[in-house]
Amino acid sequence: MERMSLLDATFLYVEDDATPMHIGGAAVFEGPPPTHDELVSRFEAKLHRVPRYRQKVRFLPLDVGRPGWVDDPHFNIDYHVRRTALPAPGGREELQNLVGRVMSQHLDRARPLWEVWAVEGLDDGRWALVSKVHHCLVDGVSSIDLMSVLFDSESDSPRLEAVPWRPRPEPSAVELFAQSLAGALSPVELVPRVLAALRSPTATLRHGIEAVRAFGSVASKLLPPPVTSLNGPHGPHRRWASAHASLADVKLVRASLGGTVNDVVLAAITGGFRDLLISRGERVEGRPVRTLVPVSVRAEHERGTYNNRVSPVFADLPVGLSDPVARLANIRAQMDGIKESKGAVAGERLVDLAGFSPPMLLAAAQRLATLIPQQTVNTGTTNVPGPQHPMYFAGRRLIESTPIVPLLASVRIVVGIFSYDGHLYFGITGEYDTVPDIDVLRRGIEAAMAELLAAARAAPVGVNGAGGAAPKPTGSAGGRDGRPPAQRRESREEDSNADASGGES
Repeated sequence: MERMSLLDATFLYVEDDATPMHIGGAAVFEGPPPTHDELVSRFEAKLHRVPRYRQKVRFLPLDVGRPGWVDDPHFNIDYHVRRTALPAPGGREELQNLVGRVMSQHLDRARPLWEVWAVEGLDDGRWALVSKVHHCLVDGVSSIDLMSVLFDSESDSPRLEAVPWRPRPEPSAVELFAQSLAGALSPVELVPRVLAALRSPTATLRHGIEAVRAFGSVASKLLPPPVTSLNGPHGPHRRWASAHASLADVKLVRASLGGTVNDVVLAAITGGFRDLLISRGERVEGRPVRTLVPVSVRAEHERGTYNNRVSPVFADLPVGLSDPVARLANIRAQMDGIKESKGAVAGERLVDLAGFSPPMLLAAAQRLATLIPQQTVNTGTTNVPGPQHPMYFAGRRLIESTPIVPLLASVRIVVGIFSYDGHLYFGITGEYDTVPDIDVLRRGIEAAMAELLAAARAAPVGVNGAGGAAPKPTGSAGGRDGRPPAQRRESREEDSNADASGGES
């Protein structure tokens, strides 16, 4: 049995009846949809390259050790690859409703923790794949590697045959008991790391100083942000919506106004949350929306591994600023400060320190944490880069791909962003009962991106470029004036000839 990493196990520990911890995506393809046999054979031919998809979770008695992965002797591909259809007219609303229902249902822990739904009946003859994978199996960054296994870069890729597979026997009760004892003595696992630290005292001291600095930068973000309707208890049901932006437009804003692609994305999301809170009658002046931003800390040599290697950083979205350029400048300054203080290191050090706790105590603490209101952040935002060229599944071209991310404890709305083939797709997950206005956020993100694009086109050339200093935050002149979002333009002009130069960062 292969034991889980500490972080992977945590995603199981924090899951409860109202907080399923699976991620996924909604991928829309050109038609016609594949037959069931074509769909299933496609997955069977690829599964040998992702062996975790044939494995299930095995827990140790009394949680005295971290759970592990074992082959499922009863694996059945037809249980995991499913088929459904949308009611007419098969548009955005119908697909969003289906995704919300699918993602509200927990995965069966007695089986491999994934499902894929082939969805027929989309307008214009299109079809979709809605995927659902537990977060303990894969994180957002490495899931892109798994997607590349299932999808092809060419439309005429040859059909592959399934590779024979035989499950390995599950560990016996005696073997599990032995692993339980080893897990209860988990600090022993740290002996090699202690010896390595003694062999390299200078590097150890440098890492320690780095960690202290990082903790200091994170500590200020652990105080509760202003109370808003974005936090509170939630039930098991979900809503989901999607927004879209051109990556060329985002890069044009980046080149003209400064910052990184991620800064521009966060600025657009800030505008969306500003609209949402104003539409709810809540005050936004001087009241930021704090977001958790997971950052991958997986080393280059760890690419392709399954274990999660992510660390959290925190950013305060300046929803009180009506000027879109000022919002971007504010976010740019924050993210630059995080980079300088190495704030992402703090989360990784915390994960390492948690390894000193016996797994049984860690499991109890994580489960207890789900019962305590979490007011440290108002939302979560994760940005994952994808391939910038067309991908295909069974010869059908992938048109768009939008992420689906789980809610955090006491956080009612989260946003995932995925870039693919020159576009950015925003997947917004909301709690069903308390976020009936999820489309206000969706429209607000697109409107905010349109405002940033207009400001970038109007900016003097070479004044606020990516190589220059970040513009200072200003007041509300020239920006949005706080009117209800329905009174402002909800769409933006597509600019297929926008300058897309400059690397994404």
